[in-house]
Formats: sequence, C-alpha cells, structure tokens
Amino acid sequence: MKEGVSLDKKRVKVVIYGEELKLKGSMNPSYMQKVAEFVDAKMKELSKVSPRLNHQKLAVLTCLNLTDELFKLQEDFKELEKMIEES
Repeated sequence: MKEGVSLDKKRVKVVIYGEELKLKGSMNPSYMQKVAEFVDAKMKELSKVSPRLNHQKLAVLTCLNLTDELFKLQEDFKELEKMIEES
C-alpha cells in the first residue's frame, strides 16, 4: 500500500484560491492538505501573471499547466529508465 493511503476515507477542509473545500479520500489528511496548498500556490502564481482571468479560467489554465508539468516529468522518467536499462 502506498505511503499515506489507508482503506478508510478521511475528510479534510482545505482552501484553494479563497474557496473552502471539503475533501474526502483515502490519503492522509496532511497529504491532501499539502496537495491543496500546492494547487493554491500555482493558482496564485498564475493569477499574478494573468490577473483578469475569472476563477473558472484560472482553474482550467492551472490544470493545463500542472498536466504539462506532469507529462514532461513522465517523459523525463521514461528517458531515465531507458538510460538505466542500456547501462
């Protein structure tokens, strides 16, 4: 079982870009809080660059940026795996 994951559902209140949300999941509440804080920081960072975006567009663009980061990291990981296999 992954670290921070349990079989029973945990609840945690988080604030993302000024909106209070109640999350429910099998992750450790402190981990869910950490994830929410990361998303909040990314939204605030993007809002500084594009202050006229409404909340919905800001959230979508934040998701797109985070997904782009994820895809790049996945590609880097695949390249590292390939290098390890070849050595």
